[in-house]
Amino acid sequence: MFFYRELITAEKINNERRSIAIGGFDGLHLGHKKILLNLYEDGKEKGNNTLILSFEPTPKEFFSPHNPPPRLTKFRERYNLIKNYKIDEFFCPNLKTVSHLTPSKFIKEILVDGLKVKSITIGDDFRFAAKRAGTLDDLYFGGKKYGFSVNVIPPVYKNNQRVSSTFIRDALAKGDLETAKNMLERDYSMSGRVIYGQGLGKKLGFPTANINLNRMRTPIDGIFAVRVGGINQGLLNGVASIGSRPTIGGKKKLLEVYIFDFDKDIYNKVINIFFIKKIREEIKYMDLDALVEQMRKDTIEAKAILTANNI
Repeated sequence: MFFYRELITAEKINNERRSIAIGGFDGLHLGHKKILLNLYEDGKEKGNNTLILSFEPTPKEFFSPHNPPPRLTKFRERYNLIKNYKIDEFFCPNLKTVSHLTPSKFIKEILVDGLKVKSITIGDDFRFAAKRAGTLDDLYFGGKKYGFSVNVIPPVYKNNQRVSSTFIRDALAKGDLETAKNMLERDYSMSGRVIYGQGLGKKLGFPTANINLNRMRTPIDGIFAVRVGGINQGLLNGVASIGSRPTIGGKKKLLEVYIFDFDKDIYNKVINIFFIKKIREEIKYMDLDALVEQMRKDTIEAKAILTANNI
C-alpha cells in the first residue's frame, strides 16, 4: 500500500481512475471492514486503483482540540490494520489543508481534479467539507456532474446494536471488553514503544514495561488481564495498568505491563497489548505495602482469567 500526505503526490501518479473510500476508520470495526471490502471489490471489478482517503488529525480532534474523544487507534495502529485489505493507496492529508473547502470545492479540487475519482464508497452517516456541511446529496449531485458513482454502505448491526466507533468507546469506558471485541472482531489492543520508567515496579518485585501512549486521551483505564505480542515469542500473558499511579503521586497517564515469567531487555521495542478482561479500577492506596499486596492479587486473578480464556 502506497502512503502519502500531499495531494500533489497523488496527481503525479500515472493513474486516471480511482475507486475511493473516505472515512475516519478509527478502530477499523465491522462497519469499516464492510466499506473496505466493498472498495476492494469495486476497484477490482472496474479496473480502478483503490484508495483510502482519511485525515490527520481526525475531524473531532481538529474541531474540539481541548476535549476530543479518545481514539480507538493511533494513526500507526490504524495504518497497520488497513494494510491487511489489499488497498493500493492511502492518502492522509493534514485536515487543516482541506477544512476550509466547501462541499462543491472539496468534490472538484480534491476528488475530481486531484484524485481522478470514478467511484466513491462511504458509510450512510458520512459528512465532509467545512463544518461537516457536505452530505450524501452533495456527493450524488457531484457524481452526476463529474461522472463518478457513489456507493453508500448501510450500517452493520451486532446483537441488535449499530456498530460504531462511538459505541465501542462507550463500551470500553465501561470495561465491557466483550462488546468491543464483538464489534471489532478482535481483542481491543494498543501498541507503543517500551520506554524507561522510574524502576519502581522492579523494586517492588513486579518489573513492568512502560509503554509510550502517544495519545491525547485513552479509551480505557484500570487494571486488565492482557496478552502481549511483538516480542518474537508469540503472545505472552500479563497484567496491565492504565492510569496515573495515584499511590505515588503520579499525574501523567501511563500504560504499564507486567509480563509473567519474563526477564528480557525490551527497551525501545514496539509491543502490542491485547486487553482480555478488566479486573478493577485504579485505586489510591495508603502505602506501597498495600499496593504490592493488591498487585499480587491482580496477578493471581489475571492468571486465572487467561487460563480460563484458554488461548
